[in-house]
Parts: sequence; C-alpha cells; structure tokens
Amino acid sequence: MTAVATDERVVAPHRRSARSGGDIAVETTSHVLLVIWSVIVVVPFLWVVLSSFKTTKEILHSPFALPAHWRFANYSEAWTDAGIGRFFLNTVLVVASALVIVMLLGAMCAYVLARYRFPGRRLIYGLMLGGLAFPIFLVIVPLFFVLRNVGLLNTLPGLTLTYVAYALPFTVFFLYAFFKTLPHDVYEAATIDGAGEWRTFFQIMLPMAGPGMASVAIFNFLGLWNQFLLPVALNTDQSHYVLTQGMARFSSQAGYSVNFGALFAAVVMTVVPVLVVYLFFQRRLSGSVATGTFR
Repeated sequence: MTAVATDERVVAPHRRSARSGGDIAVETTSHVLLVIWSVIVVVPFLWVVLSSFKTTKEILHSPFALPAHWRFANYSEAWTDAGIGRFFLNTVLVVASALVIVMLLGAMCAYVLARYRFPGRRLIYGLMLGGLAFPIFLVIVPLFFVLRNVGLLNTLPGLTLTYVAYALPFTVFFLYAFFKTLPHDVYEAATIDGAGEWRTFFQIMLPMAGPGMASVAIFNFLGLWNQFLLPVALNTDQSHYVLTQGMARFSSQAGYSVNFGALFAAVVMTVVPVLVVYLFFQRRLSGSVATGTFR
C-alpha cells in the first residue's frame, strides 16, 4: 500500500504538469471569449433598461448617462397607451395554450414512435424530421387559405393551432431520444402490476422523461414567444396582436415623434418574462440536455 501510494504521489505531479500546458491555454481562451460575449450581450440590454427610465430628450442627448429622474411612467404609458398590456395578455394565452397542447401531443407521439414497433413508424418519424427542415415561409400561403376556409383566420385559436403545428416536429424529435433510453424493465414491471397503457405512460414513463420535457418546453417557449412571421401573416386584427406585432406597430406608428422611453420600457417588458423563465429552468435545462445527449 505504501509503494502504491508513493507511486501515485510521484505520478500525480506529472499529470498536473501535463495538464498545465494546452488545457490551461484552452480554458483561458474560452473564459476570455465568454467574457467578451457576455459583455456584448449584457451591455446593450442594460442600456435598454436604463433608457426605459429616461425621457426621449435624455436618450437622444446623453444616451449613456444615468437618468436624471427615474421615469417609471414610461412603463405605465407603454402598458396602457401603447396597448402592450393587451398584446402581452394575447401572447400569454396563445403561447401557454400552444405549449400545453404541443407538449402533450409531442410526448405521446414520441413515446409511441420510440417504444412501439408498427408498420410506417420510420416513415412517420421521417416526416417529423422533414418538418424541421421545411422552411416556414413556404407554408405561409397554404396556411392562410386553410385558416380562412375553416374560419380561424385572424383569431387567437387559429394562431394557437398554427403554433402547435410549428413546434410539434421539434418536440417529437427531441423527446424521441429520451423515451428511447428509458429502461424497458420499468414498463414490464408496470404491466405485471396491472397498469394499463395510459396509466403506464402518464404515471411512470412521462415523469421519468421529466428532464427532457423541461428542456423542450423551454426551447418551445422561447421560439413561440419570439415568433414574428406567423402572427404577421395570419393575424392582422389589431385586437388579437401578440407582443412581436405590438412592438413593431408601436415603433412605427408614431414616426419621428415616437416616445423612446416608453418604447424601451415595452422592450424590457417583452424580454423580462423570457429571462425569468430561462433563469428559473437553467440548471434543469443544462442537466437534461447532457443526459439526453450522452446516454
């Protein structure tokens, strides 16, 4: 035991010295690049936050100075006068509804494709992958006529269903790998205990795929919250505008007399929910991506 310990003590410094060359250089370069990237991302956002408490005159005359008087009225003006409150509510309703539907349908579809053998399984999965590669702007015209024919054009339910169709292929593709790696012994044990297919899925398999569900929910939330092309093409009724449409309308309707303080306040109110959701699930997101990738 003494000889082995001595050998390990002798070898350990060589290992540390071998690591101190290229590895330290890579780590240092990576950290420097991350710091630079963080500055590029964080500084503009902080500038927007500070500008949201200024008047238009202060923003134009001293864009990088602190506000002389913190103008909280910009937020109330953006929320009420510019209609951001109504657009925010529309966005929450559409995104929340679409997210619940697409997570349920996507999980069920991915589970069946990953755990069952039946004719056409590979074809269905291939079509799902094809939906990821299909450019969305090519389906705008067909979607327009489909929604108009069924009476869902310029409505929030029509936009919700469109969001579901848009996010479903990615959801199935992402969750397929998680359900594929779940142990089959657990399914057999549930079957022996008398659990049916529905109970096995909702009470056993779905909770086991919780990390993957959390990850794909965050990705879908970010994509749907920031969606712009689909609402602009399929939702032209101002009473049903979502946030991205409302922001575009707010920034263009006033011309040169736009209230930049209220505009930046609206930007902050648009971005903050995304940041809060992402920061809340950040730890779960990183761990689940690693689990689904390396299992």
